[in-house]
Amino acid sequence: MRAARLIKMVLLLQARGSMTAGELAAELEVSERTITRDAQALSEAGVPVYADRGRTGGYRLIGGYRTRLTGLARSEAEALFLSGVPGALREMGLEDAASAARLKVSAALLPSLRDASQSAAQRFHLDAPGWFRETPAPPLLPAVADAVWDDRRVTARYRRQDTEVERELEPYGLVLKAGVWYLCARVPEKGFRVYRIDRFTAVLPPPDCGDDRFVRDEEFDLPAFWEERAAQFARAILRDKAVLRLSPDGARRLPYVTDRATAQEALDAAEPDGRGRVTITLPVESPDVAYAQLLTLGPEVEVLEPPELRERFAATAARMAALYG
Repeated sequence: MRAARLIKMVLLLQARGSMTAGELAAELEVSERTITRDAQALSEAGVPVYADRGRTGGYRLIGGYRTRLTGLARSEAEALFLSGVPGALREMGLEDAASAARLKVSAALLPSLRDASQSAAQRFHLDAPGWFRETPAPPLLPAVADAVWDDRRVTARYRRQDTEVERELEPYGLVLKAGVWYLCARVPEKGFRVYRIDRFTAVLPPPDCGDDRFVRDEEFDLPAFWEERAAQFARAILRDKAVLRLSPDGARRLPYVTDRATAQEALDAAEPDGRGRVTITLPVESPDVAYAQLLTLGPEVEVLEPPELRERFAATAARMAALYG
């Protein structure tokens, strides 16, 4: 515990040049008296910590005691600090490790690049969940993340409809999609699968007592795998079709209310009717989902088929007219 604190103290002084005892105490969550003792311990160990006395004094390192990553340009240093997504790291239980890593990199950079972390943080922030929806992190996410980082096999129990299923998994990678965490894992003799982590009820070591580590397939490409599976999933759930007549504004807005690629394909295949409108055949997940999505287009869309969906829109339009008439 103390050793880690001493290392962090050195890194803080490397990154910031000079800090008061109060500033160090706040960063390290200890008393100023502890900072004084730690500085003495570092000095006795050969680390050149120098104390400036007085009200404006503080601690600093002397004699150029630092390492430098001289090969990094400013744009490269700023990009490096974009690699950590604070919310996702926190949910995986890696916030402290990421903070320490950023501090070490900051300490090693040239003085002219030390503001790279602040510069990047003020120019880019990822807020993954959708608007008006709080998505709590799955309780078992840290355990799954540990297994992913360590290449450890796990026995996972998860909910599938009304039953609970148990599988032995080789966890390969985590994906955060629209606020939902997914695990990409290999099931022995069955290949790679995708699991929603919020459906896990238990993550345990495998039942055998041997080595629980697995040998990772070096050819596995997580981004490419996810892109392929996401496209397959999007196509698989679009089992029904709806025939629509869209105004120019409706055609422009359609990709924003349903699957973008599917909507664009349908629009590209459509022929204008000479009055600015287009008729398209749009794959949809179900009449209920299509109703909820297309209703946001209001009078910019007319449902032609299926008949039950058209009747539902007609009934809704009549109710709206009566309400506002």
